[in-house]
Amino acid sequence: MQLGEGLKRVPWSVVTAASLLAALGLAGISRGDQLVGSGLHFHRQLIWMALAVPALIMAAWVPYRSLRPASYLLFGVTTVLLLVVFLMPAHHGARRWIPMGVFDMQPSELAKLTYILALSHYLMFRRNFRHFLGLFIPFLLTLVPLVLVLKEPDLGTALLFLPMLFAMLLAAGARVRHLVLIGMMGVAVTPVLWLGMNVEQKSRVVSLLTQVENGPAPRGDGYHLFQSKRMLSLGGTWGSDLAGMPVDDPAAYHLPAARTDFVFCLIGERFGLIGSLLTLATYAVLIIKGLSIAASTREPFGRLLATGIVTLLATQAIINTGMTVGLMPITGMTLPLVSYGGSSLVATAIALGLLINVAIRPGYEVTAEPFRFAAETS
Repeated sequence: MQLGEGLKRVPWSVVTAASLLAALGLAGISRGDQLVGSGLHFHRQLIWMALAVPALIMAAWVPYRSLRPASYLLFGVTTVLLLVVFLMPAHHGARRWIPMGVFDMQPSELAKLTYILALSHYLMFRRNFRHFLGLFIPFLLTLVPLVLVLKEPDLGTALLFLPMLFAMLLAAGARVRHLVLIGMMGVAVTPVLWLGMNVEQKSRVVSLLTQVENGPAPRGDGYHLFQSKRMLSLGGTWGSDLAGMPVDDPAAYHLPAARTDFVFCLIGERFGLIGSLLTLATYAVLIIKGLSIAASTREPFGRLLATGIVTLLATQAIINTGMTVGLMPITGMTLPLVSYGGSSLVATAIALGLLINVAIRPGYEVTAEPFRFAAETS
């Protein structure tokens, strides 16, 4: 493909939305550094952005079809890395990172991408998943990283794999009634899952159901939720940058993991309701354009790849923002492109690069229409 032709096909709305989200993230991280009176998170995030941009460009430039033959191998490598983390020292009771000297690598971030690649490869030319028993292999492929990530423990990241699986199966042509049946089976085994959760995970679910709106801040996991909602309310409509800080009590602005899991609260405090709505609207633009890319792609591997990436970003954004306002349990999940963190930022940049890659190469290479099952009833 010629450079000029490729540039014309670039979905600039995706690039613009991603750039705006990254800028909002920097503003929130900077506010977090300011509130604690110290910290180098802002400058470190700039360094990670300097690494993420080339990663995005490379992921967009190399034809995504060239990744298909290596998809299973890449998935296998990241699965091994998910096992390696259990040999690493625990950090705050969790084993999620592999020390690399100057930085720590979080394999689960890469595992999400290689999982999408492997599942796209498996589903693209098969028809067995149109039958109920044929869903066994896709679900088995999903359970491998899901269980390993859950054991780290990392409930937030583990929650992302099932939405990706269902969305990609639906895009590939799986029967809706089979997916509904599996969903009902999942609800039926919820008590078993509850018994298998550790004390910390159960505490976060309980804190969601026992939220405190007034009075002193609760202890434990309820404190995070109480402070996140408090921080958003302190921003008001226009935020502290324009309206000033409404209270002088430093404790009111204390929020653990503010620059990572709760960076959305920092944006809301700094730019108010306007900034929060702008963040959500930008995600909406990114997701809608991503779905448009998936719908317009005639090549099955590319369509499934785009579907998985959009589902990943959408689910992650919904869960993160939902937990900050008390609609979902606190899971320790980052906000894509916005939260502080090198592994998350670079992995998201690669995901967006692959999405752009699919957009500039939408052609179909084998037959007329992908995923058509006209001869079968749904």
